Amino acid sequence: MNRACKAAFLMAVCIFFVMPVTAQDPGVTKKLGDFDSYMASLLHDWNTPGVGVGIVVKGRLVFAKGYGYRDYEKKLPVTPATLFQIASNTKLFTTVAVGLLVDEGKLDWDKPIRQYVPSIQFYNQDLDNSVTMRDMLSHRTGISRHDMIWYRSDFSRKELFDRLKYLEPSQPVRQGQLYNNMMYVAAGYVVELLSGKPWEQFLRDRVFAPLGMSSTMFSVDEMNKQPDHFVPYNERRDTTTLYRIPFYEEAVGIGPAGAIISNITDMSKWLIALMNAGQYEGKQVIPAAVIQATLAPSIALPNTGLETRGYKELLNSVYGMGRWTASYRGHFLAYHGGDIDGIHSQISCMPYDSVGVIVFVIGDHSAPLYNVISYNIYERLLGLDQTPWSKRRLEDREEGKKADRAGRQKSGGEKVAHTSPSHPLDDYAGEYEHPAYGILKIARKDSGLQFDFHKIVLPLTHYHYDRFDTPNDEQFGVWSVNFGTNPQGDIQDAKMSLDESEAVFVRKADASLSDPKTLQAYAGKYVLAGTVVQVMAKSDGFLYLIVPGQPQYQLIPYKSRRFRMQGFADYTFEFTVKDGAVISLRQRDPSGEYELLRKPE
Repeated sequence: MNRACKAAFLMAVCIFFVMPVTAQDPGVTKKLGDFDSYMASLLHDWNTPGVGVGIVVKGRLVFAKGYGYRDYEKKLPVTPATLFQIASNTKLFTTVAVGLLVDEGKLDWDKPIRQYVPSIQFYNQDLDNSVTMRDMLSHRTGISRHDMIWYRSDFSRKELFDRLKYLEPSQPVRQGQLYNNMMYVAAGYVVELLSGKPWEQFLRDRVFAPLGMSSTMFSVDEMNKQPDHFVPYNERRDTTTLYRIPFYEEAVGIGPAGAIISNITDMSKWLIALMNAGQYEGKQVIPAAVIQATLAPSIALPNTGLETRGYKELLNSVYGMGRWTASYRGHFLAYHGGDIDGIHSQISCMPYDSVGVIVFVIGDHSAPLYNVISYNIYERLLGLDQTPWSKRRLEDREEGKKADRAGRQKSGGEKVAHTSPSHPLDDYAGEYEHPAYGILKIARKDSGLQFDFHKIVLPLTHYHYDRFDTPNDEQFGVWSVNFGTNPQGDIQDAKMSLDESEAVFVRKADASLSDPKTLQAYAGKYVLAGTVVQVMAKSDGFLYLIVPGQPQYQLIPYKSRRFRMQGFADYTFEFTVKDGAVISLRQRDPSGEYELLRKPE
């Protein structure tokens, strides 16, 4: 049996044995027609491990079925109860949580968030005075993604919240959409601050419990204790081999942007409430005004599919809060995708047609299928001719794969031959810090260096001059680090292109230079040629140099007993210690070296 026949046989067998837990609606089954064979073709053509599909019509889950395997290696079938990470489909839950606080008068969608949460800080005062909750939840703050702050990091939610102040805007507020997970982290933390409950508990109490979503959870650890859950697999680059990848588990901090785990059965209850103005089983679980607010247009998007590919089915997309809305072949569609390592989802509905669709897809290479399948279901149920979405997207994927292969074959074209690092490799080792992105660790490993950033650990080899690159990793790609020196000739910083800009990581100084006791020991008055200079330790954890008639100069920790002057990289100050006592302060700058003697107290 050849590979294609074998794959088709396995998929057909899997589909045959995976029976839905909900009785199918005969009318829906008739309209779906050959949907099962269509799904078998998709799984074969896309080399997809497994897919889950749910359909809600007029307030009922009328179709719930698995195709393929939730665990490809063990050949365990996908079922309606299979748990999946829903990733960014979490965002609408966070929006609704915020909406419940708006309904209680604790927030306002359109007033500056600082009026309600004074502790939130953005990059500048203009943002502090203008950014609203609607801006944050509709991705129109003008601040770009900065996903590498949270991705695979162990930052707490509060630590991520506190890092907003380092995110420089890329464009004015409300002038366009820049998708930003960090704003949803902040929104979730606002829920905690204003409700007194962690975001997770707030959702359990106010949404999950009233809707009977008893299988929905927040952590991969909890999911793995359940018997029926997905396992992520991807297609190995340049092959059709499927291989298992790790679960994305660092979701505590980023939770409100993407941590929820659920299944078709539970998500159908959520979708029913969304389509029924917040009502579920006769109870008003979510205020109708909150549901409506999530649909209200906040920021328009270009018709990229039409303009670049000629696809005219999905038009005039706008983002509300936590979801997009658009016209799909003349029908109002509300939708959102969810994407994290190895798992992809789409939760969508046509509320005016009383139809909703839930799709889960295993495998990054198969991510486009959540649109392909959703659109096909809507077309079948609405009696429309079927758009060849799979053929289109397979052609797009193949074009992308060819471009990727061609690009990788040309890597290294800019490399300057016969160069060497400016320093011995040991000099590059150390910890480098960025105020938002955190710590980059560079270590000596075997005959080279090792890169360690947010648990992404890879070899780091010399490229040219002071640039070092990692291999082009199957999952994490290439990381390029360019080291810089200070005027003293030491390796001082490491630059990396992250997200939409270059980030500078500054080498961490000797930890003792941030110890209040150490700083206090250096504080005092120092004299040179009759001029008295004061060194003061302030409550912000820094030393300051106070020279009569001049501004105060902050001293930045550098090396043992040595500091650099803020704004003057070529000035250093070293404290001289004798018999355990500080006796002088030595200043070095391009003009020379000067010793200031400590004045007795």
